[in-house]
Formats: sequence, C-alpha cells, structure tokens
Amino acid sequence: MPRFIEGQARQQVTLMPECLEDFIAKDNPVRVVDAFVSELNLQALGFDGAEPACTGRPSYHPAVLLKIYIYGYLNRLQSSRRLERECQRNVELMWLTGRLAPDFKTIADFRRDNGSGIRNVCRRFVLLCRDLKLFSQALVAIDGSKFKAVNTRDKNFTLGKIDKRQQQIEESIQRYLTALDTADRTQPVELEAKTTRLQDKIAMLRKQMRVLDAVKEQLKEQPEKQLSMTDPDARSMATSGRGSGMVAYNVQVAVDAKHHLIVTHEVTNQGHDRAALASMAQAARKAMGKRKLQAIADRGYYSGEQIKACEDTSIAAILPKPNTSGARAHGRFDRSDFIYIQSDDEFQCPAEQRAIYRFTREENGLQMRRYWSSACTQCTIKAQCTPSDYRRISRWEHEDVLERAQQRLDQMPDAMMVRRRTVEHVFGTLKHWMGYTHFLTRRLRNVSTEMSLNVLAYNLKRVLGILGFDKTMTAMHLVGG
Repeated sequence: MPRFIEGQARQQVTLMPECLEDFIAKDNPVRVVDAFVSELNLQALGFDGAEPACTGRPSYHPAVLLKIYIYGYLNRLQSSRRLERECQRNVELMWLTGRLAPDFKTIADFRRDNGSGIRNVCRRFVLLCRDLKLFSQALVAIDGSKFKAVNTRDKNFTLGKIDKRQQQIEESIQRYLTALDTADRTQPVELEAKTTRLQDKIAMLRKQMRVLDAVKEQLKEQPEKQLSMTDPDARSMATSGRGSGMVAYNVQVAVDAKHHLIVTHEVTNQGHDRAALASMAQAARKAMGKRKLQAIADRGYYSGEQIKACEDTSIAAILPKPNTSGARAHGRFDRSDFIYIQSDDEFQCPAEQRAIYRFTREENGLQMRRYWSSACTQCTIKAQCTPSDYRRISRWEHEDVLERAQQRLDQMPDAMMVRRRTVEHVFGTLKHWMGYTHFLTRRLRNVSTEMSLNVLAYNLKRVLGILGFDKTMTAMHLVGG
C-alpha cells in the first residue's frame, strides 16, 4: 500500500517493551485524577477498607476503586460492567490502577458500600475550589430538575391510577364477554380458536385485577399513598411538558454564578421545590465560606417561610412571585393594586379609600392580618373589585421580608437571565453525560452517591478548563491540607 502511513506488523517483537508511562501524555487529565486521590485521607473521609485486615484474602485499596469511578464518570462510563471491561483494555485505566482489573461486582459494591465517603470526596473538592478562590462572587443560582429513576411509569401506582386501570380492565372484560356470547350463539367452526383466545384474555385480565387489588392494599400502608415497585424511593413527578410526568428523583443544585461550579447539591424525592430554598442556600453559603450570600431562584421556590429563613441567616433571596390570583383574569383589581401605608398600618384601595386592620388569624401555620374598608358597600367601582360585600385583604406578619425580596428583584432586572445561563446548562450537561436512562442505581442513598460522582466529575472538568492542567496539578497538593 504505497503512499499511506503503515502500521507495525502484529507479529513484530520488540527488544525493549514500552512501559505504560510512555502511553500517557504529560497533560493527560488522568494524571489529575491520580494526584487528587493520592492526596486524600480516605480513612478520615469514611471509606471502608482503608486499613487492611490481618486475615483473609487481601482486598483492593479503596483508592484504586475510587480512581476507577472518577475516571469512569469523567468519561461517561458509569456502568460497573463497562468499567470492568475498560480496566482490561484501556491504557489510561491500566496506568491509573497499575494494571489492576477488579471484577464488576467488586466495583459496584464499592459504590454501594462507600456512599458516605464518596459524598465527602465531592464536598472536599468543593472546599478545594474555595481554597483556590474560585468563589469570588457571593452569588449562586439554585434550581431543581427531574432525573429518571430505574422505575417505569407502569410500575408506579397511586389510588387514582389503580382505579382508572381497573375501570379499563372491567370494560375490556365486558367487551370480551360480549364477543364470547356472540360466538356461542353462532357456533361456527372457525370461531373455536378465537373463543379460546378470548377466554385466555379474560383470565389474564382477571389476574391483573387481583394484582391491582393487592397493590391497593399495599398503598394504604404508604404514607404518601404512592408505590414504586422497582425503586421504592422513586416518585411520580410532573415535568414541564403539559400533562407529562416521569418516575424520577428531584435533584437540587446551587451553582456559582462566576465559574458555574456546583457548590452543593441534594437528591430528593419531593416533586416540588417550595421547601428547598433555605436549605440549599444555607448549604451553599457554608460551602463557599461566605458570611453573606445572594441566591437567585425561579418562582417555583417562592415561599414566605423559606425567604424569611434565608434572610435570618444573611442570605438575600432573589426570585419572582407567582401570580396565583384569578382576579386580574376576571377583569378585577388584584392584590398589587392595593398600596400598603406602613405608618398607618392600612391599605389604600384604587378608589382612594382606606382598608383598616380588623383582626389576625392563622392560615396554614402563618399569622395573617386582615384588612377591609367600611366604604365597600357604597363604592362606585365595587364591580371591578370584588363580588362580595367587602374586599378583604390579607397581610402576613412578616410581609416586609417579601417586599424586600421584590425590591431586590426590581433592582436586578436580569436576575432570571443570570439564573438561566448559570444553572440550566449544568443540568443539560449532566443529563447528556448520564444518558437517556439517567440513574443506574436504586434507592435514595445509592442515587445520591451516583449524583455525587457526576457532580465531582463535572466540577473537576470545570476546574481543568478554568485553571489549565499545570495549575490544577499544583492545586492538588492543597487537597491533603
């Protein structure tokens, strides 16, 4: 084959065999993985087997298995079986492990049994980023996204789903019984096989009814009245698509606005974000080592109690208030048309009348102050205000906290754009790496460990892009400090 680059003959014997070091470039990211794990105190981080047992078969050092997993998640190789194959043929992994090739069961058991240690390693890398002054801005974006669990929608049950499915089965059984009656009256020879098939279908459907009845009994014992058969911790959650949903976990992240590093994360099986703002913001402030912090979130996080909890811990929450009132849609004045006069503790209505304080009552655990004006019955524009006798206005006792949150949003008009460009691509990248099926493990504790490995790989790749190879290698010596 003239004029082409030719390879070496497969039967060629070399006098001096090449060593693995010659195959790994000086700036290969696998060297960063090796340096990072080598500096970790695995026993202090909570890994089992860091100290060898005196008896029994020798085990693999946890550092070896941790290196395999970090390399795997950096290169989209999350499966333990794929990692087993790569250890036997991948030159980079051979260099990283010293030609060790654990079987897939050993690799999988390490991830399952060392979840706490792996999550601590993820936190330790965030502390390294803090030591490197990568969190110079005290601003994070908080968001949540649904990640598919190892559980199909057909294996997730609620009382509503079971009732609907049983109704469909009953209709099918009745349809098949009607077809059997027709076959019995006509009795043509060619319908005998069809009669047998119909009887088999009816028997199968009745068996499904019995299974659904048993599941309904199990549901009565579930506190959330929801049961997932494959992954008991997974939950059916609504997604952004109209009328769509999936059996999933809700992954919460707080992302640094400057370098887009994931500061903290949490995996939950709550289908909404309303109770997550304060805990995520406080965890981010602690991880970043900041005294004060600004946290941007979308309207799904809006909760008066959560915003107040943030303010009580020196966290300024910036998020829009959802419009849940139907008054504007019906052509009437909504709550924003009534101006609160703080000095008088009164509201001024669009008709220039004053709604005065009447009493305080508890609503959903909150102390709500109630106001209305005695002039409502004689008001000329009452039809534009309320169909009731009086337009009653409620004000939370800590409403000033929500007003300050709105002022911060008004002063930062591009806040939602900052949130979107900071956190949205993070979820897109993680889901792209994880593939269509997303999580590979089951149960909340194992899914949390898997997410920590993804976050660690994401942050490591970000730091390599920010600092470059040489500075990142130098920074690895700070890990053990």
